[in-house]
Amino acid sequence: MVRSKLRTWYNACMEEFMARIPLGYLVLACLTLGLAPFSPPHLFEKLQMLFQGRLVRPLDWFDLILHGTPWVMLVIKLFYLKR
Repeated sequence: MVRSKLRTWYNACMEEFMARIPLGYLVLACLTLGLAPFSPPHLFEKLQMLFQGRLVRPLDWFDLILHGTPWVMLVIKLFYLKR
């Protein structure tokens, strides 16, 4: 019962938070920060390192989180728009 209420509260908070962020800003963030430095995109390099087991330095983890966050937020925003 408590878990159900907590999940409902979390979903409501997340939906409200994502509704406040314009879709255009998220797309812009994905195209700039998400793909920087553009040749080759840093995010793809870090994902390759992650899958190969070579993502060991704290700076590499920071880069993965920094460049991946706009993409994760865009997916969440699209999920809530679909609902």
